[in-house]
Amino acid sequence: MMAQVQYQILSNSQLLAEFAVEALIDEVNLTPKPALVDRRGSGAHDDLTLELMERSAKSLQPMFKMMAQAAVHHGKVCLALREEIGEIGRQGEKAMMLATDGVNTHRGAIWALGLMVTAAALARTNQQYLSAVELCQLAGQIAQLADRFIPEQALSHGQQVQKKLGILGAKEQAQQGFPTIVNFGLKQLYQSRSQPMKEEFARLDSLLAMMTNLTDTCVLYRSGKQGLKRMQQGAQHVLDLGGSSSLNGRRALHLLEIDLLRMKASAGGAADLLAATLFIDRVAQSSLKNKQGF
Repeated sequence: MMAQVQYQILSNSQLLAEFAVEALIDEVNLTPKPALVDRRGSGAHDDLTLELMERSAKSLQPMFKMMAQAAVHHGKVCLALREEIGEIGRQGEKAMMLATDGVNTHRGAIWALGLMVTAAALARTNQQYLSAVELCQLAGQIAQLADRFIPEQALSHGQQVQKKLGILGAKEQAQQGFPTIVNFGLKQLYQSRSQPMKEEFARLDSLLAMMTNLTDTCVLYRSGKQGLKRMQQGAQHVLDLGGSSSLNGRRALHLLEIDLLRMKASAGGAADLLAATLFIDRVAQSSLKNKQGF
């Protein structure tokens, strides 16, 4: 019996890690994303490619599995868990940088998805079938704990913008329970899915919905407040015209991409949240199947 329980724990940890990697790969392959890396090319980036992003995503699987196992070990939200996954995340980032020859591909995604994987593992360990919103709230509770062992290091591009403009960033987004994912990403994903359209369009609409709301520090760093305003308004315009599945929406999406490419504005923060959204959705569907016994 004990061996069966241990196998189930390992199986869940491996499964959640696979879900996280699949979410990252699904995100980067989603096409056409405005000014972001996808199957057409590198978007507004000079140093990123689809192949590099996929290689980076796969390098993170051991990290996600270790985070899930840490959640199983601690069994509850506590400072020890927060600090353990923090160290695992820092080691995972080093592995990512080795896999990409020093290119930052998924630093923001490590933070968001790491919290989500940990929260999902906690829920499964305690046999809780959490909704997508509840999973975000649990991840937020973990993020609210301060890691005492975060090393002193140079500010990231996003942190530089936060400090300069006095805005909230990825840390605060997580601590608040990922409101952009809950109120825009997931809401739009489910709303679009209720219409007769391909899954790719529903996911694009989810991305666009988050772009309308998110203070994306990647865009701010590259193109300032004007670029952020153009991104938010442009994404809203696509949705107002019927979204990515409509002819008028696709035309507006094309024009938005031209605008963002001209400014070299890449919504990397929104892309990270889309990957987290796809992970949450996959976990929620898997939990529902387990709850229903199939």
